Amino acid sequence: MSQTIPLPSRGSERATFIAAYSAVALAQITNALPGALNGTFAVEFRTSGAGLAWIAGMFMMGIVVFELSWGLLGDLFGQKKLLYAGAVISVAGSVLAALASSTELMIAAQAVGGIGAGILFPISLSMIAAITPDHRARAKVIATWAGFLSLGAVISPILAGVTAQAFTLPGPAAGSPNVFSGWRVAYYIAAAIAVAVIIVAVRAKDSAGVEKRRLDLPGQATLALALIAVLFATVQAVDAGFGSAGVIASYVAGAILLAAFVVIETRTRQPLIHLSLFRNSAYSITGVVAVTGMFAFLAVCYSTSVAVGGLALAEAWKVGVLFVFIQGPAFAFIPVVGWLIHHVAPRWVLTAGFASMAVSAYWLSTFSLGTPEAFGGTPWTAFILPLLLLGIGFALTVGSITAVAINTVPPQHIGMASATTNLLRDLGFALGPVIGSAIAFGVGATAFAQPLAGILRGAGLPAEAVAGLSNVPPLGYLSGWDAVVAQFTGQAAATGAPAQAVNGMVSALTSAQQQIQGAAGTSLGQGFQTVYLAAGIAATLSALLTLFISARSSAPTPAAIAETSETTAANAEAAV
Repeated sequence: MSQTIPLPSRGSERATFIAAYSAVALAQITNALPGALNGTFAVEFRTSGAGLAWIAGMFMMGIVVFELSWGLLGDLFGQKKLLYAGAVISVAGSVLAALASSTELMIAAQAVGGIGAGILFPISLSMIAAITPDHRARAKVIATWAGFLSLGAVISPILAGVTAQAFTLPGPAAGSPNVFSGWRVAYYIAAAIAVAVIIVAVRAKDSAGVEKRRLDLPGQATLALALIAVLFATVQAVDAGFGSAGVIASYVAGAILLAAFVVIETRTRQPLIHLSLFRNSAYSITGVVAVTGMFAFLAVCYSTSVAVGGLALAEAWKVGVLFVFIQGPAFAFIPVVGWLIHHVAPRWVLTAGFASMAVSAYWLSTFSLGTPEAFGGTPWTAFILPLLLLGIGFALTVGSITAVAINTVPPQHIGMASATTNLLRDLGFALGPVIGSAIAFGVGATAFAQPLAGILRGAGLPAEAVAGLSNVPPLGYLSGWDAVVAQFTGQAAATGAPAQAVNGMVSALTSAQQQIQGAAGTSLGQGFQTVYLAAGIAATLSALLTLFISARSSAPTPAAIAETSETTAANAEAAV
């Protein structure tokens, strides 16, 4: 964190604290809303696997690609101006999400909202740190900031579930679109909170950097484009496959841009990231587990949202309750984790947390997924205990990652080490739903191919029709049956097939709908079981890697303890 000083201002310290605490709660509410609503989006928008991955990952992408620059811009132009900008952008993102009528519009809304939250997270923390010079007092206000962030993570799934339950107006017939979907009210409430933040911030104090630094535009541009290219390639692989020419080209472009970023950072006087940090093996290990461990956490969250809300068709409020068990420990355990970090070697806290997450993921991988509870599927309540274990693991790791990182570097590099670790951690969050989607829908499509062909042939459809319908992914049959039938009818008619023959094939396809959708759900369930297993492996590897961090480098030092009080708050910024 860069050091800041208050600018000459008649602003109120109380208003500054209220604005900062409200801003970080707002950012976390908007950050966590899609996690509880992915299953709802799959049904309502009839989206593809790649579409779900974009919705889930785009918000985090908006945070990650510019994460290292917002604090510097606040130093250059004043934290208060950046807070205004973040709140205004959050209003726009929330309203766009509330009005979204398609997958594409929701993705755009998430991109806007992610940029807004990406500004609010570091700027709100900088504002309260700037007006609290005493280290002990600063530790208390930052702990309160972290509490509001965690509180936002708890409020968000409850808000999603309650609004979906209370304000939804169903269509006139079973299966018809809703007249109004109640989850949209959650985004309108988020927009209202953002407006309130702007109003309160008018009376807040301003602050700026003690030392004017230059923005590393070449480094920021190459890093942002590299991350976008890699994430784009991974999302596209969900539908196109990793062998697609476009996917391979995007990965190559990302690798070239990352290489260019490394060259730029080694030659600039004021780099975005001090790459010399990674010469320290303990810090490098911490950076790796920041990515792999948080990938594991978000992959489990994403899989649970889709498996329970999208495949098992559980109501949004039930998914919201499950996410409270995930997010709640991060809020409830704030004093416990703080005590552990300062009195126990943080690496052991980190190891225990990742081990807890691994057990949770392995446990969930044994569940039968893809079938609604009403038809014999796994009850949603069965997810509570393993997800509570996941939440406990997350509460232990999200703070310890930063604590270990800053304890492995010299005092003069603590700020940069903390910022870089936060970037890597948030990158792991962004990769969770993206890679999870690629695994789930890839495995699901492979598992679905054989039973689908058998069902279609058993229904009496000709080989040409079987071949064409086999290209439709399982999620298409679950969330877009009418669109599949319409497309099939159009293609059959375009080949010159007589109307009577087309009607016969459509009738045969319709008669097999229940069988096809059952097989599609079961196949995707196998895909998400695989994601849980992959998350468990990633968490296990993270736990094992932390054992190679030397006890000496991870032990709290006096200088690091003071800085940890400030950086531990940024931990929860990763909560989903």
